Amino acid sequence: MSLPKADRPAGSNDSSSDETGTSSRRSFLLALLTVSVAAPILSACGDSGFRPLYGSGQFGGGNVSEKLAQVEMAPIPGRVGQRIRNELIFQATGGGNAPQPAYRLEVAISEGKTSTLIRSDGDAQSQIYSIDASFQLVRIADKAVVLKGKSFGQASYERFTSIYSNVRAEKDAQDRAAKTVGEELKSRLAAYLATSA
Repeated sequence: MSLPKADRPAGSNDSSSDETGTSSRRSFLLALLTVSVAAPILSACGDSGFRPLYGSGQFGGGNVSEKLAQVEMAPIPGRVGQRIRNELIFQATGGGNAPQPAYRLEVAISEGKTSTLIRSDGDAQSQIYSIDASFQLVRIADKAVVLKGKSFGQASYERFTSIYSNVRAEKDAQDRAAKTVGEELKSRLAAYLATSA
């Protein structure tokens, strides 16, 4: 608390306490404004149907983990297809098979490479590996397609003079792109299953 100007000792400089007081008042007003704006928004979330995606049903969640475990992953041809399928199985069930599948996920992929950083002799210094995946989620009970769409993943890698290094770098890029596609597909499945009956 600062003294009135008349009561201050001669030669005292109280500008720092004025700045501190003004700063603390501003902080308090900013916090009050934030709470007053955020409170109606947060209270509306509960009334408008928003709920935690991975919460349990008794706490307003969508039981997504249990629903994801009911999705059977159809085989996807090729090494990269197998990586995507493994990623999906791991994220949905932790590595096991669906005990009572209610849905079947079918995925078809196409792969491609694009050369970048071309040198004057025509060799590429790096490449971008890309995957395009088309998917459909089929309800097993009536064979109806309930969700379909496309996903993609890309990963770049450097080119080396060693053939082994190039092969290894390309496989690493394939694995990274497959992981991206698997995570994206899992998110889309979870969003659909959270709202389905």
